Amino acid sequence: MPKALYALALGGFGIGLTEFVIAGLLPEVAADLGVTEQLAGGLISGYALAVAVGAIALTAALGRIDRKRALLGLMVLFIVGNLVSALAPTYGLMLLGRILAALCHGAFFGIGAVVAADLVPPARRAAAIALMFTGLTSANVLGVPLGTFLGQAAGWRSTFWAISGIGVLALLGIAVLTPRVAAPERTGSLLGEFRVFARPQVWLSAVVTVLGIGLFAGNLLGGRAADRDLPRTLIVVLAALTVVLAAFALLVGNQVAAVAGLLLMGAFGFATVPGLQMRILAHAQEAPTLGSGANIAAFNIGNALGAWLGGLAIAAGLGYASPLAVGSAVTALALIVLVVATRVRGGEYARRAVAAQEPEMAGAR
Repeated sequence: MPKALYALALGGFGIGLTEFVIAGLLPEVAADLGVTEQLAGGLISGYALAVAVGAIALTAALGRIDRKRALLGLMVLFIVGNLVSALAPTYGLMLLGRILAALCHGAFFGIGAVVAADLVPPARRAAAIALMFTGLTSANVLGVPLGTFLGQAAGWRSTFWAISGIGVLALLGIAVLTPRVAAPERTGSLLGEFRVFARPQVWLSAVVTVLGIGLFAGNLLGGRAADRDLPRTLIVVLAALTVVLAAFALLVGNQVAAVAGLLLMGAFGFATVPGLQMRILAHAQEAPTLGSGANIAAFNIGNALGAWLGGLAIAAGLGYASPLAVGSAVTALALIVLVVATRVRGGEYARRAVAAQEPEMAGAR
């Protein structure tokens, strides 16, 4: 794999760490800034909302800039946002820093996924995207525990100083290792690119992402499998994730089953990432960066939706295992949407059926 992918993965690691590490540092942040932990929780939700906005708006705004320069600009914004967070004397400035860092999140992964796919032959594109996303998955597995430990041991600001340093390293790596990838020439206006959203398959891909996203090995294996057969991989993985979540909900009281459930949930959950990203790229070919950014927005909407539905289940007195059952039901809905999407006009299996009929019709003539 090209070395540039590792620079992109490092950027993804820093961005993922920024998003998730705050959850373990909320008590320290709240106490230092003189706010309640409930208000400090806005640093999480505010970030997620800014990601959804930036994923589409900023990706579209950067559409006329060559992609390497766009990625470098986004990493500068990421570094500035984290420096503001590290130095923030008030809650308002801390929230501003979080929003600045979040704005680059969706655009970085959206543009980065297109760059990653362009760096390799067509048969390895999903694997390349998966490698870039290992930064995000390893941020969950390794970065968050280490960042939380650092923040609790040396003060929460030290974590954001460390993240800023990671951003600088990623910036240098992208500058040195990533070849210049010119933005595609537009044949129409920026508004014209939004016409890709008139295609049902683009929306269906985004809906599956919202409903189906729930770690490291699963991400890589999912990328390799998606390169071989994209629709079948997504269907199998979503079906497996539905079963795993349902079983986890039933067996959560068993320690061995709980550990196995966590591993399988992470593996199958992140195995969907490269395939879902490849699918929306395939159906938004005229505006790949915008389509890719929209899918990143869908990921974050899915995160927020899952947390909200899980919270409703717990509030209804269904128990702390109920979010797993809710997750299984939502993933099953995603599976249904995907199966339908592959078989309606423009879907993968519908296209294959048409392609198979063409030689027969030619022979009949």
